Amino acid sequence: MRLLIVEDERRLALSLAKGLTAEGYAVDVVHDGLEGLHRAGEGAYDLVVLDIMLPGMNGYRVCAALRAAGHDVPILMLTAKDGEYDEAEGLDTGADDYLTKPFSYVVLVARIKALLRRRGRAGGSPVHRVGELRVDTAARRVFRGEDEVPLTAKEFAVLEHLVVRVGEVVSKAEILEHVWDFAYEGDPNIVEVYVSALRRKLGARFIRTVRGAGYRLEAAQ
Repeated sequence: MRLLIVEDERRLALSLAKGLTAEGYAVDVVHDGLEGLHRAGEGAYDLVVLDIMLPGMNGYRVCAALRAAGHDVPILMLTAKDGEYDEAEGLDTGADDYLTKPFSYVVLVARIKALLRRRGRAGGSPVHRVGELRVDTAARRVFRGEDEVPLTAKEFAVLEHLVVRVGEVVSKAEILEHVWDFAYEGDPNIVEVYVSALRRKLGARFIRTVRGAGYRLEAAQ
């Protein structure tokens, strides 16, 4: 699952990103409402954690713009405000839930999991098929034909990012950003290690290397 945090308090955003990454999510962070709207509008996220008081465009307007454009991604709003009026305004713009600062991290994680479960029940299990591969991103299971292929959490995260963009070239930088998150400072060649592992487990022909550009997942010929 990929989450987007739109929060201008950088220390809080980094803390949330680290915690949620440890929970097994791929997390991106932006600190500006306009950038948050742009990123969320790309449709690549399973949930958005959205602060209300943001530079560029406040969270109410970001949420309203996403809903007006037809995006149904779950939105959990964060705010330093409190009171019934503020909560009602947030929910009226299309937010799915609302959490007032300061909040318990445990409660935040519980709210995120509840929203993702609700979305899963509404939309069914998102199953992607690529040739004989079947990738269930809700159950986090992969099958080649009738045989299940066991993957580590990071291997699955890399495959998931490729499968939701099947047929497209995905750069190493994009995989690093979405799977290891924005704060990763290690060796970027780690992507090659995990792609090699996926090729061993799934079959080398499913993941093509596009020289100088990245990787493309496609049905094996």
